[in-house]
Amino acid sequence: MPLLNTVLHSTIAVPALLGIDWLDPETLLKAGGWAALILACAFVFLETGVLVLAFLPGDSLLFTVGLFSATGIIDIPIWITCILLFIFAFAGDQMGFMIGRKLGPAIFKKEKSKFFNPENVARTHEFFEKHGPKAIIIARFLPVFRAFVPAAAGVGNMTYRHFVAYNAIGALLWGVGVTLLGYFLGQIPFVRQYSEVFIIVLVLIPGIPILIEAIRAFNSWRTKRRAAKAGELG
Repeated sequence: MPLLNTVLHSTIAVPALLGIDWLDPETLLKAGGWAALILACAFVFLETGVLVLAFLPGDSLLFTVGLFSATGIIDIPIWITCILLFIFAFAGDQMGFMIGRKLGPAIFKKEKSKFFNPENVARTHEFFEKHGPKAIIIARFLPVFRAFVPAAAGVGNMTYRHFVAYNAIGALLWGVGVTLLGYFLGQIPFVRQYSEVFIIVLVLIPGIPILIEAIRAFNSWRTKRRAAKAGELG
């Protein structure tokens, strides 16, 4: 089994294969204590709030924080850990939304082109007014999307109070939920021994049906929009 464990560790820590092993959650959090928790909070905030940093580890980092809390490496009460991670996850999406709202109009007021088309803002607004709540929550569990969706909601001028409400729900389900999952499962010796397996199964694989649901919602919106446009032309 040691060979299997080694192979799985190499698989989950893809950044290490690329020569940037500091993106491996276990490497990031090995210092333990407050240093590990503060670093985790910073990564959660930056990954969700800054689109260009969407490559930072998210789900696996939260799961590892919970696991390390269960094993005592992060010797901080789990309720404090969860509160801090919730705050930083919430604040990250808020920053992404504000960046999109502030910079979006300036970008899309440029000369009309394939990418910078003012009509895209109206379409984005329509999408988020209808599917925004679902998109905000689902995106939390999808790498890259969790950074892109808040900014897109800002560009589309989604109703602010709606964004705040569903941002809070998403931060709770993701920031606290995944951490507690790691915490409770981390108290099981088998899980601690083969933590990489559980990170793959319990964090990455559930993203597949979530992504499918997001695609379905988008396709439904696009189909209805095309039908409405055809009706106008007819």
